[in-house]
Amino acid sequence: MSSGPARESGSSSAGESLRNSCNDFARTLARLPASIMEGLSRSIPRRRSHHPVPHHLQPPPFLPPPPPFVPEELFFFSVFEQQYGDHHPFFYGCRFADALRNARRDGKLVFVYLHDPDHPYTEPFCRRTLCSDVVVEFLDANFVSWGAVTGIGEGPGMVASLQPGSFPFCAVVAPVSDESIAVLQQVEGPVSPSELVEILQRTIEEQGAAFRASRPDELAAAAIRSVRTAEEEERRRSAQRLRQEQDAAYLESLRRDQEKERSRKSLQEGAAKPRAGNQLRPRHPGQAAREPTKTTHVRASPQKETPASQRTEPNTKIMIRFPNGERRQQNFRHTDTIREIYRFVDSLGIPGIGSYQLVRSYPRKTYGHQQQGMTLGYAGFYPSVTLYIEQLQ
Repeated sequence: MSSGPARESGSSSAGESLRNSCNDFARTLARLPASIMEGLSRSIPRRRSHHPVPHHLQPPPFLPPPPPFVPEELFFFSVFEQQYGDHHPFFYGCRFADALRNARRDGKLVFVYLHDPDHPYTEPFCRRTLCSDVVVEFLDANFVSWGAVTGIGEGPGMVASLQPGSFPFCAVVAPVSDESIAVLQQVEGPVSPSELVEILQRTIEEQGAAFRASRPDELAAAAIRSVRTAEEEERRRSAQRLRQEQDAAYLESLRRDQEKERSRKSLQEGAAKPRAGNQLRPRHPGQAAREPTKTTHVRASPQKETPASQRTEPNTKIMIRFPNGERRQQNFRHTDTIREIYRFVDSLGIPGIGSYQLVRSYPRKTYGHQQQGMTLGYAGFYPSVTLYIEQLQ
């Protein structure tokens, strides 16, 4: 494999099959492991580098053991974020079949990335291309992204089915049903951010439109779901605004009550002090009485106590990931308690959550009812942390 841009390869007969097939697709059935799905319907324009990696550049095969207490479907996400940070495309932490269902629901294509941690081109591709701003924004806006490590979980099954010729390896697939997919594009070898976005954009324009046109009923259902989602989002925002207004009104009322209480105490203390008499008696007979010393009492105006919300600015960033793939971010103060995070999640009004607890994935730790009084600083959430919603049975 060369370090230059990946190139497209394929026979002319494959192109004719693509043009002559129904809805511009040439479908070739292939079997996936039963743990993933049963059918694979393929139309594969393949882009790959044509030179193999020199033998002296190939590292010995090594796969790090999975971190403790990390579910199998979160293993890729944990390994990737641990090595490359949290600025990356939003990879769905679920099984591949669930990612397909999410894509069908949203009317999107699926971007699949198979991660080979031992390949010499993996790290520069991840850091310079996959985590670049332009690729992150493009993938998050247009695709349901899913990844797997080649030697763990569903990774080996995907490698056996997609048969990558080299790494890094990416593919664009379209859900046909809950049990089959159409592979629309494969990218093999290192590519720059602009090249990857160009390939993906062309795939959407050439293949995505034809694929979506073959499913008008699903598109109509997706449009209805989109409208409902927008309505639910507006209701959530309205509820959040109402809660913020109520909190502000409560803090203002509390501040006024505290000022009144301080003023009352100040008046009571001033009235309790002994006042000087109007006249002082002469110390000797015949001595004129002295004029009373005029004392001016100046009552200090009570100083306003700075509310706690003004003493400490929000300085702790909390990212919440939900079971349906959504993620929400909110800033808190490090002096806030975990109970405030629960209140924030409850205020979103996201349906289907039910009873839940907050979980930190690596190292895994749960924050349930008994930990709600713990401050965010004490819990180690400062300056930022990612928490997951774990539903309770």
